[in-house]
Amino acid sequence: MKDRKEIYGGKLTLWPSNVTFSNYIDTFRHSDFPQFFWNSLVVTMLSSLFVLIISVMGGYSLARFKFKGKAVALMAFLVTQMVPTMVMLIPLFIVFGKFGLINHLVSLIVLYSVINIPFCLITLSGFFQRIPISLEEAALIDGCSRLSAVVRVVIPIMLPGIVATFVFAFTGAWNELFFGIMFINGGSQATIPVGLNSFVQKFDIDWGQMSAGGILSLVPVTVLFMFVQKYIVAGLTQGAVKGE
Repeated sequence: MKDRKEIYGGKLTLWPSNVTFSNYIDTFRHSDFPQFFWNSLVVTMLSSLFVLIISVMGGYSLARFKFKGKAVALMAFLVTQMVPTMVMLIPLFIVFGKFGLINHLVSLIVLYSVINIPFCLITLSGFFQRIPISLEEAALIDGCSRLSAVVRVVIPIMLPGIVATFVFAFTGAWNELFFGIMFINGGSQATIPVGLNSFVQKFDIDWGQMSAGGILSLVPVTVLFMFVQKYIVAGLTQGAVKGE
């Protein structure tokens, strides 16, 4: 909320002497920030939904079924969390290049989904294991199919864990910068982190618009946490105290 003269004045102040909203207005009128915002929303929502759907199905399978290779699969998911992201850059760039996905939002949707699935799948598997299987068996006796028992009985009980997992996937995709810069060249395909980085020019940094864009980028995450805060707290503490 400072004007350009005060930003570059050299004197550091915590509160602007002349409050102005010109930086916010210029961010919308003279930059591609609305397009950045829309791109981030599309990428984040689609990747988070993919992560949630696959993690629910995979987590349920790991928690309820016994099959060959189950321990190996679980170990593989854990090992992926130990691999530095930079190690995957060159192979991913080659693969996406062959499929023509460089500078395309599909590459980020696929990438964020693949990166977040292992952790979310393991997390939801733990939540499923805490739910007594007797609840599903009772639903099966009452005539429900396995899918119906999961949807009608297990999922409502799992809601806090599912919401906590969705928020983790959402924030991880919304804030990611490294892969966004590597696979998106900017322009109309840029997400918010990549777009904010574009305010840093060779000879100048537009601190006013970049700061305004940073504040605006916090709005979706803040609103999301306001609505699902109770579910997140319940999901994180579920199973922490075990009853007799």
